[in-house]
Amino acid sequence: MEMTMHATTIIGIVHNGKAALGGDGQVTLGNTVMKHNAVKIRSISNGKVLCGFAGATADAFTLMERFEDKLKQYRGDVDRAAVELAKDWRQDKYLRKLEAMLAVIADNKALVISGNGDVIEPDDQIVSIGSGGMYALAAAKMLKQYSKLGAKEIVKESLLTASQICIYTNNKINVLELMK
Repeated sequence: MEMTMHATTIIGIVHNGKAALGGDGQVTLGNTVMKHNAVKIRSISNGKVLCGFAGATADAFTLMERFEDKLKQYRGDVDRAAVELAKDWRQDKYLRKLEAMLAVIADNKALVISGNGDVIEPDDQIVSIGSGGMYALAAAKMLKQYSKLGAKEIVKESLLTASQICIYTNNKINVLELMK
C-alpha cells in the first residue's frame, strides 16, 4: 500500500506595506499524524525574503537552497531568481523529479513557484500552497477585504481557519514577518 504524505498549509500576504508568511505544524503520513510542530517556513537572503514549502521535505529544502543561490546570483532580484529556478526545475533531469512547491514573500512581492515551470504572482498578493491552502486563501481574501488586521494577523487567522476545516492542517502556527 502506497503511503501519501500530506504535510502543509502555507499562506503569505503582502498587505498595507507589510509582508508575512506562515505555516501549520502538522505532518501526516497516510492516516497518521507523524509530527505536530514542524516548521515549514524560512527566512532567506539575509532576512529579505520569506519562503515556505509544501511537498516532500528533502525536495523542498533542495529547492529552497537553489532559490537562495539564484537570489545571490541575481543580486536579490526575486522575479528573476524565481523564473531561473523554475526553468532549471523544469529542464534539469534531477530537479524535474522533485515534488514540492514554494511560496515566496518579499517586500512587495508574493509568488508561487512550481515544478511545472510556473511562477505565479497573484493579483491580490496572497499566496497559498498545500493541503489546506485553498481554505486559508479564502479566509485571507475575506480578512484582507473586510477587516483592519495587519499582514501577520491575517496569516495567523487564515491558518487557524484552515485548521478547523482541513484534516491535514493543525493549529500549531508559525508566522514570520519581513522587517524593513
